[in-house]
Amino acid sequence: MSGVSDWWRTSIIDMEPGRIALRGQPIQELIGNVSFPEMIWLMLRTDRPTDGQARLFEAALVSAVDHGPQAPSIATARMAVTCGLPLNNAMASAVNMLGDVHGGAGEQAVQMFHFLDSAEDPLPTALDAWRAAQGKIVPGFGHRFHTPVDPRAPRLMQLVADAVESGNCSGRFADIAQKVENELLSQKGKPVPMNIDGATAVIYAELGFAPPLARGLFCLSRSVGILAHAWEQMQQGGRNKGPTPPQYRWTYDG
Repeated sequence: MSGVSDWWRTSIIDMEPGRIALRGQPIQELIGNVSFPEMIWLMLRTDRPTDGQARLFEAALVSAVDHGPQAPSIATARMAVTCGLPLNNAMASAVNMLGDVHGGAGEQAVQMFHFLDSAEDPLPTALDAWRAAQGKIVPGFGHRFHTPVDPRAPRLMQLVADAVESGNCSGRFADIAQKVENELLSQKGKPVPMNIDGATAVIYAELGFAPPLARGLFCLSRSVGILAHAWEQMQQGGRNKGPTPPQYRWTYDG
């Protein structure tokens, strides 16, 4: 039977009839005693955050829940509902829209911050090396819609500063992000401020989350907005709504 029991191996959950333990802690002791963000942390990290870390982590999760029906993931959820899909299918369809271009900049920004942190060259040189390898777009900076400032980023960075002051993170990655912002200003001659992806990437890097988890955490956060929009569309009704009203046609260039 060991071949059967060893088919899957996990240190996340131990369970038998009448008993559930998550990361070694009985579920009944967690229920009502930890917040949902703290539970996410425990499941991913095995330990529990300090109160200050939990507040900063929760702020990052809250900040990215929604960005309106023009966001492909949200639009997908609403269209899925008008095609008759239930909430779970609408949510799955929408989350599957989150990839390298839409939803992936947070992971890329954490990777970049780690690269710049470990680089022996000065930051301008290291940033040029990153762009030469990864492409000209600097993840986490600038926004096609929110100009000149993404209103979410300054608030998050203030919370990072507060967390540094209270000893809940080092501020190392926040300093790198500020230097990147200054370097982009110097290169372009105009501000290219940090956006939501950059600010949440700072938080996830400061709290010690691996880059791929930044994308997974964004998916968790955006799932809240996806669910809200799918539910709202379900209440509004409508059938077979595409990306544009039917009286507007696409451009045929055949």
